[in-house]
Amino acid sequence: CYYYGYGVSQDYYSAVKWYRLAAEDGHAGAACNLGLCYENGNGVAESATEAVKWYKKSAEGGNMYAQANLAQCYYNGYGVSVNHKECVKWARKAADQGSSRGQFRLGYAYAEGLGVAKNYAEAKKWYEKAASQGEAAAQNNLGVMYSKGHGVKKNLSMAAYWYRQAAENGDDMAKQNVKWYDRNGY
Repeated sequence: CYYYGYGVSQDYYSAVKWYRLAAEDGHAGAACNLGLCYENGNGVAESATEAVKWYKKSAEGGNMYAQANLAQCYYNGYGVSVNHKECVKWARKAADQGSSRGQFRLGYAYAEGLGVAKNYAEAKKWYEKAASQGEAAAQNNLGVMYSKGHGVKKNLSMAAYWYRQAAENGDDMAKQNVKWYDRNGY
């Protein structure tokens, strides 16, 4: 309630206080939220190492959002060294629970061969799962697969379809792809 201002004045400092109490008591969701506070500097000084600390605690407690966030940290080297195998480990845990962000990150790992052997069929499978939930980056990357014929038969109509889906969901790269496709008559 304090974080979003539901029924009380928005107060990140109070939100952090209550998140911390719950997280230290083992609440995985609170630990994830505390990690977000550290990542964004809401109610605490921004700290990548503290964000990762709380994401790990939450991820180990089974929270799929923290697992997806932790995968992203390992992918970007945010608060930890870049480690694609750890990224895949946490992305898979999140993906298996239905996290669209985890599914996207896992699809990307397979598409690029990061932490796993490159496998376009696996990339497509995970991108499709994420895309069906509206994950714009996965929709755009499906468009790329169809545009280039990576693991699928090259199909510019399908590429355009996925680019448009992603663009409608706010993906900036997809918006550029749609403009390029429209300009060139695809």
